[in-house]
Parts: sequence; structure tokens; C-alpha cells
Amino acid sequence: MAFPVLSVIVFTPMVAAVLMLLMPAEKRNEVRSVALIAATFDLIFSGWVYIQYLVNGMTGYQFVEEYNWLPALGMKLIFGVDGISAPLVLLTGIVMFTGVLISWGIDDSHAPTGIQDRPREFFAFLFILASGVFGVFASLDLFMLFFFYEIAVFPMYLLIAIWGWVQTREYAAMKLTLYLFIGSVVSLIGGLAMYFQAGLYTFDMTQLALVEFPRQFQVFWFPFVFFGFAVLGGIFPFHNWSPDGHVAAPTAVSMFHAGVLMKLGAFAALRVGIMLLPEGAKAWQPLIMGLATVNVVYGAFIAMVQTDFKYVIGFSSVSHMGLVMLGFSTLTREGLTGAGIQMFSHGVMTALFFAVVGMVYDRAHTRQINELGGFSKKMPMVAIAFIIGGLVSMGMPGLSGFVAEFPIFMGVWKVAPLVAIIAAISIVITAAYIIRIIGRVFFGAMPEQFEHHIGDVTVLDKVALVLLCVIMIAIGVYPAIMSPLVSSGVERILSLMGGA
Repeated sequence: MAFPVLSVIVFTPMVAAVLMLLMPAEKRNEVRSVALIAATFDLIFSGWVYIQYLVNGMTGYQFVEEYNWLPALGMKLIFGVDGISAPLVLLTGIVMFTGVLISWGIDDSHAPTGIQDRPREFFAFLFILASGVFGVFASLDLFMLFFFYEIAVFPMYLLIAIWGWVQTREYAAMKLTLYLFIGSVVSLIGGLAMYFQAGLYTFDMTQLALVEFPRQFQVFWFPFVFFGFAVLGGIFPFHNWSPDGHVAAPTAVSMFHAGVLMKLGAFAALRVGIMLLPEGAKAWQPLIMGLATVNVVYGAFIAMVQTDFKYVIGFSSVSHMGLVMLGFSTLTREGLTGAGIQMFSHGVMTALFFAVVGMVYDRAHTRQINELGGFSKKMPMVAIAFIIGGLVSMGMPGLSGFVAEFPIFMGVWKVAPLVAIIAAISIVITAAYIIRIIGRVFFGAMPEQFEHHIGDVTVLDKVALVLLCVIMIAIGVYPAIMSPLVSSGVERILSLMGGA
């Protein structure tokens, strides 16, 4: 049997979490060291999986592992990655690693319950969340996908409610949890309907994908599955939980939340909704496209008028995730490929954005844009990183945002040119709020109260920023390291849709 690399990737954070919880509370540096070692380990292995998939011909599911769990009910633990999930596994490894680096030295003494007070529990819950995320991206069994999905959602409540922003953490945590659990229950009902309708008594998605469900069945159950998962993807009008969750969460959790967790919803909507119920996807295509267009434009408009630094990035995420859903709605090769790359690109970009916001807030103790200014003098690398992230957000050529967004707009233009024109408005609005933030936060005069106590970021912070920036630039300059891989996963989806 081949080395079970995906099992190792999925369960390493879980093992590390248990190990950290068993360590004495006063061993804070040791806890951080375990977290960093585990994150580094998963980053290396997820990178290796990505490279191997790229080298091995980019065909079908690779690194497949299968373990019987409840044979009587057709439940198995099946792991495998294709051209769409392999980049997302790598993304999770990147965000996990950079999140640990940035959380290492956070000075949150101003917070009533800071990470520095309870690093053991914080990193343990964060790693349980990471294990759930890895599990969803790697699962080829529908039941296990739901299982890992819930594992990923549950720790978010604790991470926000305990370590989040005092003013809104309880409200935001409960709002997030209720939205996501209701969405997952709805999608679970749709999943069970497929299980019984198929009559194969298996949750194996590779087998369910071959079942030709009646068109009427697909049309009826598709919205249960797709929109149930798309709640986590932030689709309009079920996006309200997302900005509040972003704002209340501590920095590393915001990075996971926007960078990875929202991709979880979009990925599951694609994998379970569009791939297993393709006729349903065709029937509901206009509605998905309409809601996604609202996401894109509305999210950008709301981001432009925000005064809280974190809220700007939160609504920006809603807008950019709308582009992912817009790509899905095209059901075309270009649109789906762009959406797949956008999930990765946006994940890295928002991880960078929230890292920057966290670094600024950690030193200034305020996120009000009007109260900030001149931070490039004290934190030049942070300013450069944010500018690069901002250019990615605008979809500038030579960066990953362009490689992702251009195919999406091409796909939308093929299906509905008017929608493409409307959605393109968001690019202008995005440029407006990004330039505004750069000008207000990083340039101009620094307020007197910050002049003497604001210092530069740590070496670990700089390592995280450089890693995230290099990835976005690398994909933008050399798209061949990702675009063909995602396209190979899209080909399978199109074949299931009858060559649409």
C-alpha cells in the first residue's frame, strides 16, 4: 500500500491538538513550538501532494485511500484529490502555517482574554478546525465530507466567542454558528435524498456521480444541497454572518475564516451540488448567476463605505466569493477554471489582508480608518504586502487575481454578456476602496499618539507576509503552475454535465 499521505495531512492537526491539550498550561513556548512543527509538517506534505499531482499527469483522483468504517450503511473513509481539491489542500497548509507564525508573538495584553493567556486551547481549537477543513477537501465519501464539515464549523464558535473582539464576539459567534448549522442541515437532507434515491447504499461520491438521477429529482433537491453549502461560501442573501464573524475573530481565525472556511462552502457546493446533480445545476443556473452578481457588486459597494478596517476586508471577501459563485454559474470551462483558481488566489489574498489588519490593530488598538495613518514609516514591509494584496484584489495583470478573474469574466460573457458588464463594475469599486485604505492607513501623517510606541513587525510576521506575497506573484507571472491543474478537474465536471 502506498504511503497514506492524505490521512497524514488530515489527522496531523488533530493529533497535534490533542498533544497540546495534554501539555501543562504554563508550557506556552512548547505549545507554540508544537503548533509550528505540525503546521510546517502539513505545509510540506500538502505542497508535496500538489507538486506530485502536477507532475503525475493531472488526471482523475490521485493519492486515493479507502478504509471501511460502517460497511452496512455504505460509509467509508475515502480520501483523494483532483485538480480542484489539490490546490485547496495546499491553500489550507499555507494559511495554517502563516496563521501560526502571525499568532506566535501577538501582543494582545489589551484584550481581556488574549491568545497569550491561553495559547494551548487556542491552537488546539484552531488545529481541530484545520483538520476538518483538510478532511472536506480530501473526502470522496459524502458522509465523511459532512462529518469533517461539521468538525470545521464547530471550533469557530469557541475561537470567536473566547478569543474574539469583546464588543461583538458572542453575537458574531452565535450568528455564524446558527447560519452555518442551518445550512449544513439543509444540505445533509439533500445528501440523504441522493443516497436513498441512488439505491446503491453507498456514500462514495465517485459512484454517486455516475448515477443518472431523474431530472425532476435533481431540480427539486439541487437547491437544498447547493445553497445549504453556499451559505458558508457567503452567497447573497445568506452572507450576513460573514463580515460580523471576520470582525469579531482574532487574526489567525480571520485568516482561516476568509482564507479557507468560505472556500469550504463553495467547494462542497461544487463537489456535491453541481457534480452530483448537473441537471439541477442547469435548471437553477439563472438564479445562482443573479445572486452571485448581487454578491459581487453589493459586497464591493458596502466595503467602500465602511470605516472599520476589518469590515472593509470582510465585505471585500463577500464580493470576491461572489466571483467564485459567478464562475460556477456559467457551467463553462472558462468560468469553472477561473472559479477554481479564484478560490486559491482569494484564500491567499484574504489571509494576507487579515494578517495586515491584525498587525495594525495589535499595535494601534484601533481599526477605525480615520484614526490611522502613516504606518508605512514604521511598518514598510506591511505596507508593501498590503499594496500587493490590493493589486491582486483589483485583478491586475501579473498577479494571481488576474489569472483567476479574467477567465470568470470570459465564461460569464459567453453565457450572459450583460451580467459580465454589471459584475465588472466591482473592479472599479474595489480599486476605489483599496486605494482609499492605502492612502489613509499607510501614508499621510501619523497621529501623534502612535509616533512613539508603534514599532515594526516581528521576523515571523515578515516571513508570513513574504510567503503569501510570493505565492500570489508566482501564480500571476507563471499561471502554468496552477491553471492546467484546475482545468483538469473542470474537465471531469464538464464530462458529468454531458460536455456542457
